[in-house]
Amino acid sequence: MSDTNYELPVTQVVIVASAFGAGAVRQRGHAAWLEVAANAGAAGFEVRRELFAQDADTAPQALRSLGAAIAACGLWAVYSTPSGLYDDDGALNTTALAAAYTEADALGARWVKLQLGGFAGQADGAAIVRASAGHRARLLVENGQGAQNGTVARFVELFAALDREGASAALGMTFDIGNWQWPGEAPIDAAHALAGRVEYVHCKSSEGEGARRFPVAPSFEDPLFPALFRILPRTAPRGIEFPFAERGLADDARHRVAWLAAV
Repeated sequence: MSDTNYELPVTQVVIVASAFGAGAVRQRGHAAWLEVAANAGAAGFEVRRELFAQDADTAPQALRSLGAAIAACGLWAVYSTPSGLYDDDGALNTTALAAAYTEADALGARWVKLQLGGFAGQADGAAIVRASAGHRARLLVENGQGAQNGTVARFVELFAALDREGASAALGMTFDIGNWQWPGEAPIDAAHALAGRVEYVHCKSSEGEGARRFPVAPSFEDPLFPALFRILPRTAPRGIEFPFAERGLADDARHRVAWLAAV
């Protein structure tokens, strides 16, 4: 892609740590990539719990140090954990939620993101509100890559349950464009159904079929992304979760941030 002169970005862009490669982040740590993210023009940086190399990396002091490094680069933080908000039996996973909040607080994160898990129709919104009280981070749930976490109907059901319980504001949604394709859902249909709940967007394409599907960078000419962004809130920051080019990584990151902010 050539050096296109974009207008001043309207939408903030977050770089997800996994964009630098899971193995590279585990080996070198999250902090090694902060300067690249900042120089690329990102506004935020998403820390992935599953990419920590050792348990000591999730200790409060280690997270505070990482949060300070993120802030020193002029970035704000998102904290992502692979835990489900609900257990397999449908009960609210209060243990995972409390742990996620504790770690997000130490990091100084703006958002704390979990998977949906085994939601079975009862949201327990009042308990979510109680668990969230006194914490800085806003709770988001993300659509995953399986039937349990990744169908439009389950998220429609979740938000309808929160509405019935009078807890509509208990949490928001991370809308992962690529993940919808794993269980065979159309991202455009998901956007029409869920746009009012979306506060953060994960951006990636995918290739392959079934369990062999894998994330890839979208084409700059892919019509799906501008179509989705006409439906989703312009105020929702967009996270780069696809892998950057190994050669010319810094340049690729800069071009991708500019494109996502402006598309």
